[in-house]
Amino acid sequence: MKIEGDAKRVMIFIGESDRWHYQPLHTAIVEMLRREGCAGATVLKGVEGFGKASRIHTASILRLSEDLPVVVTLIDTPERVERVLQKIDEMVGGGLVTVEDVHIRKYADA
Repeated sequence: MKIEGDAKRVMIFIGESDRWHYQPLHTAIVEMLRREGCAGATVLKGVEGFGKASRIHTASILRLSEDLPVVVTLIDTPERVERVLQKIDEMVGGGLVTVEDVHIRKYADA
């Protein structure tokens, strides 16, 4: 798959305890993106953060959290992003979803 030039980046901020049909939401999103033929996705686990409720979630030993922040990032063509955003909106009950314009300079296998 060759993708270069103008694209969209989607960032999905959720918690690691969020679920979709009994599986971790971040896993369900990545599997859906793969089925939809997206160029790729990355899941990053945060060590600390807070959201709308201002409740701190941290990996600190003194304040162990069972709901650390997770970010799923997807970069793809504007058309494909628009198509998968409908499914993402359906899956993400709470959290934050952002969409930004980006320019892909290089996308290649190692």
